[in-house]
Amino acid sequence: MSIRRSFFAALLSVAGLAHATDLSEGTKAPYFEAQDQHGKTVRLSDFNGKANIVLYFYPKDDTPGCTAQACSLRDGLGAIQAAGAIVLGVSADDASSHQAFSMKYSLPFSLLADPKRAIIEAYGVKMPVLGIAKRVTFIIDKQGLVRRILRDVDTKHHDQQVLEILKTLA
Repeated sequence: MSIRRSFFAALLSVAGLAHATDLSEGTKAPYFEAQDQHGKTVRLSDFNGKANIVLYFYPKDDTPGCTAQACSLRDGLGAIQAAGAIVLGVSADDASSHQAFSMKYSLPFSLLADPKRAIIEAYGVKMPVLGIAKRVTFIIDKQGLVRRILRDVDTKHHDQQVLEILKTLA
């Protein structure tokens, strides 16, 4: 890393604008535990050895892009499940907001409430200044390793993006 780049990274860190974690493919997924829209506690460890995880972060419930993304994953859920994966959404909204969003659009997967932004920070997807989640999806395998990170999310066809990746997992 160049001196200029490391100085800039240090400056961002001091200013609180750097990612808490810069995850890369092949690394262990950070542990998480949160309540979903039904009040159920969901943990990363719940899926160890059982299912791949499509962990998608989104900025805000019931906004156009976030709704398109959630509905795409809803519509493609059968194929995603057939590929051996479950879907979990995460935003900084609280459980009651998630519940209303989930009911309005018949979302059949857990939306994890992260109002303290612990998961958002652990996965390094916190937007500077706003503090909400960036739109990023992590594909985590059954052993808890991050296999793919999608930063270029097509909200209307996200299910197809996810399925293409799931097909490549052994």
